[in-house]
Amino acid sequence: MTIFKTLQDADKRWTSKLCITEKPGLLRKTFSFLAHSGDSWFWGIGLACIWQWGNPHWKQWSLTLFISIFITATLVMTLKYAIRRQRPSGNWGNFYRKTDPNSFPSGHAARAGVLLGMILWLGPDWIRVAMLIYSPLMALARISMGLHYLSDVIAGFSLGLILSIGASMWLTNTDLANYIFSG
Repeated sequence: MTIFKTLQDADKRWTSKLCITEKPGLLRKTFSFLAHSGDSWFWGIGLACIWQWGNPHWKQWSLTLFISIFITATLVMTLKYAIRRQRPSGNWGNFYRKTDPNSFPSGHAARAGVLLGMILWLGPDWIRVAMLIYSPLMALARISMGLHYLSDVIAGFSLGLILSIGASMWLTNTDLANYIFSG
């Protein structure tokens, strides 16, 4: 057995252990809500409201997050259509399965990663704490509801965090080499 096949089998095993779509109850309802809460339209509407009614600081902040989400989504969709890994089989989330049948990397997890990274870098403390809790749970919910393999979410979340580091450094005019090598 090749290392790739071994990793793929482990990915499927861990994914099935984390999947709760067939287990009714409060945990399933909570994870169902969290899985949907990462939708791009939801974040787009929320950020548009902040931009519409916020002061100049909040307008800039919401626009920065919106642009970060857009760039992340563009990269994720490019990767998804290049890689074309099918989603895990299942019945929950038919809308996602029809509109976006490819699962690698997870766009929701990438969005969670970029939002977490950007907010940790640029956001107020109260939002940082909320995002430290919310982002990993929303990403995990995508596995728990059977829409992604564990590796899809790890790759997506990591991609989002990496993009947020680059965007945050660009926005704050920080030289990457100085940031990495300064003590």
